[in-house]
Amino acid sequence: MGVTIIQKSNLSRTRRSPKLALVLSGGAISGGAFKIGGLMALNHYLGNKSVTEFDMYVGMSAGGFLGSFLAGGIDPHELLLAIDGKSDKISPFQPWDFYWPAYKEYLRRVARLGKDIIHVWPSIIKAAIQFLPMHEGEIRRNLRRFIDNPTYQHFEQILLPLIEEVVEATPIPHPGRYIPSGIFDNSRIEKYLRKNFKQNNIPNNFKELKRQRGVDLYITATNLNTAQMSVFGHDFDSTLSISEAVQASTAIPGFYIPPRLRGEEYLDGGLRKTANISLAMLKGADLIIVYNPFRPFMNRSRYQLGPFAPNISDWGMGMVLNQSFRALLQSRLYQGLERLRLDPHFKGDLILIEPTETDVQFFNMNPIAFWTRSDAARHGFISVKRSLEQNHRDVQEILGAYGIVCQIENLSLDNLSPSANAQGAKESESHPMLRVVK
Repeated sequence: MGVTIIQKSNLSRTRRSPKLALVLSGGAISGGAFKIGGLMALNHYLGNKSVTEFDMYVGMSAGGFLGSFLAGGIDPHELLLAIDGKSDKISPFQPWDFYWPAYKEYLRRVARLGKDIIHVWPSIIKAAIQFLPMHEGEIRRNLRRFIDNPTYQHFEQILLPLIEEVVEATPIPHPGRYIPSGIFDNSRIEKYLRKNFKQNNIPNNFKELKRQRGVDLYITATNLNTAQMSVFGHDFDSTLSISEAVQASTAIPGFYIPPRLRGEEYLDGGLRKTANISLAMLKGADLIIVYNPFRPFMNRSRYQLGPFAPNISDWGMGMVLNQSFRALLQSRLYQGLERLRLDPHFKGDLILIEPTETDVQFFNMNPIAFWTRSDAARHGFISVKRSLEQNHRDVQEILGAYGIVCQIENLSLDNLSPSANAQGAKESESHPMLRVVK
């Protein structure tokens, strides 16, 4: 089930200047590289259309990162070359761009602890010392009860009066004040984008990009303080630069500290929605192509993961979380598809591209493992290649109605870069498409 279609238009009707939208969900490192390979396959498949020639790009997290380059006219092949440092246009994305330690955050939290130790904690200790002789009899009685019957309730009777007295005298700082809000700092992602936009003459401003290239670029993030979705674009919030909007959108909770930009703090755009299809519909898209790299793994036969670990839980907590987040992301995506199918205002068409549900190779790739990017890109090309080949007739029918010529013969593994193709071309199992019709 690599392709899902929602058809609501009359495919025999001639279209005048239809609006085409490419919607890219998140994916971290491996999912982003997987999308680069998949976008390369899609680019070759669209014979008379490039993925850099769509009218609208909607992205979040890794999808926002890639969508900003596509909107600027950088094709997937150039991005693939950049993975191996072979591009003349795009500088290679380095490990320290992704794993830059949030050392300023660490120092800030340590400094806060040091300041509280000097100014706050002496008052707390003083209040505790003053409490003990004033309530000696009560403490002895509660302690005797606990010794005779050591239950949690009796233990609580010893501590609660002390804590209440101390808090009343001097508020106790919350321990979370001393814990960093993330491990890494994604400001290097913003710098990387800003540098590459400049050297390729790509505007780092939503309104300027619209004026120069005539494309709509929308990047979504989550406002940490309000938990609401923030949409950045030329006709939405344009206070951030494109590179800053991508920084906001790629802030994986816990992994990155929430970037503070123009007085607001942000988290990954995937917290609110998986793909923001409704945004593309709201902005008048007639044909929406959605690319989602993460879907749950269907462990049907119990041998796909290996003979010594037939169940997902056998691979530990990481794999359990991997499956859990994939299930969450896809269930939200499919709810959005159903709402779109039932929405009377949407009279266009949608094509969703995903990996197959038994794609064990991609499921095994750690989303934040930098070293998997070349493998993921190669596998992404193969995954989309097989899905398009399997569903060529149905996809061609939709795209043909929009004047797009589909050239399935262009889906050759020779179109991958030599380094990405040298590791082999083991193709994934493909499954029939789920077709959703009005």
